[in-house]
Amino acid sequence: MPELMYREALNQALAEEMERDHRVFLMGEEVGRYNGAFKVSQGLLDRFGSARVVDAPISELGFAGLGTGAAMVGLRPVIEMMTWNFAILAMDQIVNNAAKLRHMSGGQLRCPIVFRGPTGIGGRLSSQHSQSLEAQYAHFPGLKVIFPGTPKDAKGLLKSAIRDENPVIMFEHEKLYSVKGEVPEGEYTIPIGEADVKREGKDVTLITYGRQVHFSLAAAEELAKNGIDAEVVDLRTIRPLDEERILESVKKTNRAVIVEEDWAFCGVGATVVDLIQSKAFDYLDAPVERVTQLPVSISYAANLEAAAEPSVPRIAEAVNKVLYRG
Repeated sequence: MPELMYREALNQALAEEMERDHRVFLMGEEVGRYNGAFKVSQGLLDRFGSARVVDAPISELGFAGLGTGAAMVGLRPVIEMMTWNFAILAMDQIVNNAAKLRHMSGGQLRCPIVFRGPTGIGGRLSSQHSQSLEAQYAHFPGLKVIFPGTPKDAKGLLKSAIRDENPVIMFEHEKLYSVKGEVPEGEYTIPIGEADVKREGKDVTLITYGRQVHFSLAAAEELAKNGIDAEVVDLRTIRPLDEERILESVKKTNRAVIVEEDWAFCGVGATVVDLIQSKAFDYLDAPVERVTQLPVSISYAANLEAAAEPSVPRIAEAVNKVLYRG
């Protein structure tokens, strides 16, 4: 399989879906002439024209609402947020309109729309540009939430999101855009709601998603040097969760560590812990541990930023704790 950067895989997905379905269009800040803040939309304006690659003003609430209206009347918009930090301004349209249209119309209206863009700790971008907000959106019924960690998953999940009849929130970690990985040639999709075992193991399950997939795999390799065989389960989809895959792994290893870049309080990991303790409690040989961002706003200073986010040593420490080796 050819290797592509994460941004190139997303670009392929957008181009293929726009070619396949004339109803698909892209809208957002700088997606056209500038080719996107992270160059995800490189070349799409030249290929599909300004009617389908639409440069929007700096008004997240405005173009989120425009996209929601377009989805109501039969188009399939992809709305790019320059960063999910800015999308807080669009919460009313996403949560009160897109997420609830099918319910409030008694099933008469659909809202096939994708809201996507970069998130997470991007590298010395300070507090207002370094937040992980996936739990905020996963909280609301009516929204599907995906967070791919590899180029292959990014392409396959974006294509599925565009074809979905419901609003889909897609998070793309800023530090993954240049990461390379194998991407299958030809047509493929990855179903929303299916987790993926990125590494088989028997001693402990690492449950994670997004950029932390790479941290978890690196931690698993370090742990293997000490004879600890860690399984890495990539959620890929946060809502709906693949409960079967999570429980299957935990029942095999009897121990679990959840790794997420978000803050711990009300985070995605809290829901996963609840799932495990309610449906796999008898299989656990130790309490479930969580590795998260520290409960602080991210600082501009590189050393303080690194100290706040999850790391390979912190993951290894949590694994040793559940194995009673720490």
